[in-house]
Amino acid sequence: MLAVGPIDTLHHPYYTDAMICVLCGGTGAAKFLQGLQRVVPPAEITAIVNTGDDVVWWGLHVSPDVDSVTYAMAGILSKERGWGIEGDTFECHARMRELGAPAWFMLGDRDLATHLQRTHWLKGGRTLTQCTAEMARRLGVQSKILPMSDDTVETRVVTERGELSFQEYFVRERHGPLPWEVRFIGADKATPARGVVEAITKAQLVIVAPSNPITSIGPILAVAAIRKAMRATTAPIAAISPIVKDAAVSGPAAELMRAHGLEVSVRGVAQAYADFLDLMVVDEADAKAAPRVEELGIRVHACRTMMQSEEDKAELARQVLAASKMRAKSASQRRS
Repeated sequence: MLAVGPIDTLHHPYYTDAMICVLCGGTGAAKFLQGLQRVVPPAEITAIVNTGDDVVWWGLHVSPDVDSVTYAMAGILSKERGWGIEGDTFECHARMRELGAPAWFMLGDRDLATHLQRTHWLKGGRTLTQCTAEMARRLGVQSKILPMSDDTVETRVVTERGELSFQEYFVRERHGPLPWEVRFIGADKATPARGVVEAITKAQLVIVAPSNPITSIGPILAVAAIRKAMRATTAPIAAISPIVKDAAVSGPAAELMRAHGLEVSVRGVAQAYADFLDLMVVDEADAKAAPRVEELGIRVHACRTMMQSEEDKAELARQVLAASKMRAKSASQRRS
């Protein structure tokens, strides 16, 4: 394992201010951040990342969303899978399977090194925030990447087949069982990681990435002080819808939104964030739905949101920034 010196938690660059704060889940957020860092200086971006789907696997602490965001911003995220490291191999996984270990959750060989080192740092007394900062620094990431909390928050999905951890539901069961409820165990006692509240309240713009509003963004907002900061910030807040034409772009967002009593539409996404949201960015295919969102007091901007190329990612970032800049009045006036 790499030997590193102590992290200076008072003067480490991850605790400085940044202009744009992004609340993030996994795949959709990773793509958007890749585009955003092509449009603005990476040092002006702070990503606050979901840790509700963290898992201990083979005795190692795995932070799937934190790693996807970190790998994406480092330029090494697998383009084919949308998770893990580009060109990774799975020799250790195959050997573990041969030895009878559980193998439904896959870790690549190079990816495995991340989890080994993170677990080593955590056992040595470092926080998840410190581990994330150091890992990002070693991968050459210039943006700030903050886990939502250093406390354990576990996303649990209550389904027709019983209660499952998020990874059991999403990976092992391939989100097949009908979800009835989503619980964020520990969120009521969790506090934001160092720098999270400051990143939101001091930002010039806050963006909710195109991530699952229930299991990617939901755990972040379940930490009361974070949602309070979202309502308190004077920065405009924009969200990018992960729903296009009343269907999820990927994953089980539709089923999970229904389980939470939200309609599967851009209006349903807006309702999930209605207590703080100023601007909803929707796909051009949903432009006609704008009046239903605007009834909630939320402005709508329609553009192409499907990120199929690197230029698509950058153009979406440009659209979000331009639409947010057009909102001249203080966002705090609507949330007061």
